[in-house]
Amino acid sequence: MYKYLPIAVFALTPLFGVAAETENDRWNLADLYVSADAWTADSVKLEGQLKDFAGCKGKLGESVRRFRACMDLEADILRRFERLTSYASQTHDQDTGANIGQDLSQKSDILASKVDEATSFVRPEVLALGRKKIDGFLKQDKALAIYRHPLDQILRAAPHTLDAKGEAIVAQFGLATNAGGDVYTMLSNADLPWPTVKLSDGTEVKLDQAAYTKYRAVGNRDDRKKVFDAFWGKWKEFERTFGVTFYEQLKKEAVYTKVRNYPDSLSRALDGNDIPPAVYNMLIDQTRANLPTLHRYFKLRAKLLGIGDLHYYDMYPPLLTSDLKYPVAEGKQLMLDAVKPLGPDYVAAMSDALQHRWMDVYPRPHKLSGAYMNGIAYDVHPYLLLNYNDDYESVSTLAHEWGHAMHSHLANHAQPFITADYPIFTAEIASTTNETLLLDHMLKIAKTDDERMLYLGSALENLRTTFFRQAMFADFEREVHAKVDKGESLTGEDLTKIYGDILRRYHGDKEGVVKIDDLYAMEWAYIPHFYNQFYVFQYATSISAGSMFAASILNGEAGARERYLNILRAGGSAYPYDLVKAAGVDLATPAPYQAVFARMNKIMDEIEAIQARKKS
Repeated sequence: MYKYLPIAVFALTPLFGVAAETENDRWNLADLYVSADAWTADSVKLEGQLKDFAGCKGKLGESVRRFRACMDLEADILRRFERLTSYASQTHDQDTGANIGQDLSQKSDILASKVDEATSFVRPEVLALGRKKIDGFLKQDKALAIYRHPLDQILRAAPHTLDAKGEAIVAQFGLATNAGGDVYTMLSNADLPWPTVKLSDGTEVKLDQAAYTKYRAVGNRDDRKKVFDAFWGKWKEFERTFGVTFYEQLKKEAVYTKVRNYPDSLSRALDGNDIPPAVYNMLIDQTRANLPTLHRYFKLRAKLLGIGDLHYYDMYPPLLTSDLKYPVAEGKQLMLDAVKPLGPDYVAAMSDALQHRWMDVYPRPHKLSGAYMNGIAYDVHPYLLLNYNDDYESVSTLAHEWGHAMHSHLANHAQPFITADYPIFTAEIASTTNETLLLDHMLKIAKTDDERMLYLGSALENLRTTFFRQAMFADFEREVHAKVDKGESLTGEDLTKIYGDILRRYHGDKEGVVKIDDLYAMEWAYIPHFYNQFYVFQYATSISAGSMFAASILNGEAGARERYLNILRAGGSAYPYDLVKAAGVDLATPAPYQAVFARMNKIMDEIEAIQARKKS
């Protein structure tokens, strides 16, 4: 029942020395623990609580008093563990080369397994008590009301939960079933022998993942092709190995699907949050039906870049280069101005939070790349990791991550611990809504057409990567999981063929829109999210819902702001699909996706209008 997933990790290339870093630009982990020794002392308390919790085994149904005491103890265990894992992971992330962070992270992983094992009896015992007895306990003790939704999640999963012995065995296997993902992580980040290429200016570049992210966007087209060919050529050499690691992951999920008595892996993955499979399928159906909108963007990209035959290696150069700089102080103010439609209370809470050391702002050697928000330290505050580079993308990422932070802040203040944490399905709505509000604000204050083009181009690329690209990944996941669920084998070559066919369909290869070289179909092996099954689709559904919420708020629709903020305040107190639907957006229908396509076409209309003005 615990969770630690950094939310919304972006691959941003660190540019060291962007600004002179001060203490206020670093997060203050002392708010969690004043030292590693204090962390260790609290971990000892957790181990003691786990021993105490063993006394609850087999006794949950003795009395309502006993039941409540055990539920409260479990909640306190989980709250303490999430604070411990936050400190451990963030100590590691601020300096991935330091031994202290690695040591704490490993200790945290061990604690996670112990927590899983120690609490594994709860689900089967609650199920054995049955809904009637649980409802009776809830009526007898009103203080148990905070557990109503978590208990319903357990009771609803009755057909998929094992007996106490079975659940304990599954928990014990937790440390032994991540081989595929662990091998992938080690090979793709540390052990792959990265190729070296010489660019047109004579620069020799060792193409590790960070360098690939940087140099795939260079202006020289021949250099981009060199980068793509060398990088994906190296991955191709390990196609068989990556095929084995991913197939191992797929088999693991298929086995758990059978153990849990689900018809397929997709249903199992979605059932934890009671998300109808119709949402996933509607996303893919609508995306496939509206690929002409994506193809329109590719044609516009080719025109703006002055390219007649667009290739896959032409996806990353910016549509418009700009020397505009946005120091972090300015970025913060732009964000505060942008979120004013969410009301004075929201703005005041965000403004106050910005005065404290919740963020680690700038890139530096050995710091984790990308960006995320971690809001699970319930008794403290959210933490945000950024790699701020003073460009507009950094401002957009700032707004995105603070959308998450405000979600956690509002939920933690409105909900008890046990229902404060929320699933990714609603998490990305908070972030993408803030991004949409930022774009609206930036377009209103833009002084020139070139500045407007910068913001519009950024928004277009965000829609490509956050909606269409994630939907494409979801399409691939659905197909490969379905094959393994049916007992089919998959080699690395098979996976490349499946991914390549989907990649070409989405990019209009057959129609002559974007040429996809065979080698680049190795991209499936590069995507770490595939080791967290059926995860990425929620980026696409969230940007769809976020776009609708932002539009209704900006249009001043009666009650729109409160309906949206109520989703944030609700945290994890209800099923996420139901929360979003109650606020007016049904993600199992075409409407939210049609809104995304309409928004994307509107942005392209504006860009084309600007281009027409320039020519006249």
